[in-house]
Amino acid sequence: MNKEKKIHFEVSERKVLLRVFDVAVILTALFLVGYFMDVVYLKSSTSHFYYALALALYINIIGTVFEMYHLQVASNQYQILKSTILTVSVTFLVYLLTPVFSAKLPENRLQLLAFYFTMLFSLLLWRIFYVKFLASTRFEQNVVLVCDCDQVEELIQGLENSDPHYKIVAYFDTQASKKRIDLNHFVTHLEIKNLESFVSNNVIFEIVIATQKTEDITVELYQKLLNLLEMGTTIREYTHVYEDKTHRIPVHHIAKDFYKFFPFNRINNNKLYLMLVRIIEISFSLLGSFIGLIIIPFLLLCNRFGNRGSLFYTQERVGKNGKIFLIYKFRTMVENAEKGNPVFSSPNDFRVTTFGKFMRKTRIDEIPQFINILKGDMAIIGPRPERPFFVKEIAKIMPFYETRHLIKPGLSGWAQVNYSYGDSIDDSLIKLQYDLYYIKHRSVFLDINIAIKTISTVLFYRGQ
Repeated sequence: MNKEKKIHFEVSERKVLLRVFDVAVILTALFLVGYFMDVVYLKSSTSHFYYALALALYINIIGTVFEMYHLQVASNQYQILKSTILTVSVTFLVYLLTPVFSAKLPENRLQLLAFYFTMLFSLLLWRIFYVKFLASTRFEQNVVLVCDCDQVEELIQGLENSDPHYKIVAYFDTQASKKRIDLNHFVTHLEIKNLESFVSNNVIFEIVIATQKTEDITVELYQKLLNLLEMGTTIREYTHVYEDKTHRIPVHHIAKDFYKFFPFNRINNNKLYLMLVRIIEISFSLLGSFIGLIIIPFLLLCNRFGNRGSLFYTQERVGKNGKIFLIYKFRTMVENAEKGNPVFSSPNDFRVTTFGKFMRKTRIDEIPQFINILKGDMAIIGPRPERPFFVKEIAKIMPFYETRHLIKPGLSGWAQVNYSYGDSIDDSLIKLQYDLYYIKHRSVFLDINIAIKTISTVLFYRGQ
């Protein structure tokens, strides 16, 4: 098979590439400028191992907060400009304010300006190169779907919206022999006789099998796929691809095979992990409660003018193993906001007061939940605690919804940092997919990732 060789990047590989080159480009630029222009501060920041290591860690952690490694942001030159300036500015300040881990401050303050602008321009030039070259269409991953034609739109949206470089270029309809459907779509519709030639004549990254019915994989189709596999073509199952690309569990696609597909994470019963998490939760909750006490006078004053009524609010929520508990919050809606059955809060809910909107956006309204964490009703990280009424209603129409109650609900979580506030059943399904992904892949590293993304959510004013 004579096929033009093409460079491909997986999502994780692109993120590793960005992280490594961000550090390498900045440290190299600082070293070169320091060496050729004899700037002592720049030379000492790169020649001393611990100073260089601290700077590298700051770049990666602060870059994550400002979404430098979000692929959609990294591929947009305007968004990356903002993220780069914020990342370099905060990194510069943090580096200066941690003298134990950074070089001794120079007497000549112009060296600090040289340090800042060297970081800024080197990182900007590298990221512009990435946008113009590495994120261009020449590095797209072209994919062929094998599925029912009724699923094409849904499957494409689920994958392409998560990775801008992952493109469905063609599909094979497994139902073609059973029914005729006219489908006007921007991807190529392949007949079984053209499947091998299309893959051979185009640069195809992989074939994704998305059909849920084993009987749809006919003997002829199976033989074609086997031939392509022997020719070196990667063939993967849709649920695995979906999980890799979206970091969600496709419960809408796996149906009755859920428990076969979903091996529950053993760390959920790991006593050492749980003990470490609990110590961290208590420490942060004590700190959070102390901050809450300090700002209460300010909140009472603002509440008097923009949120008249009581400051605190309690509500029943469903916790671990379905246990009901009272959640504590600062009130953001008008008093007696609900009349009749509970309803989802919408993005422009008229019941939310002026000051309540500010508290929601900044997540200040959730500070009293540190009391719930201290009591053991909640964790810092976990699925969002839902109301009993909504749990009953959603569980009737959504399989596996109550699976999210295997662990404690959290103040923040994988769904909260990756998806906006849900105000419908469809939103609840997407959030459930994120919650189940967290339960399946729960780890210290994922918890740290969520904590950093929570900072981004607050800084970019994305609360609801």
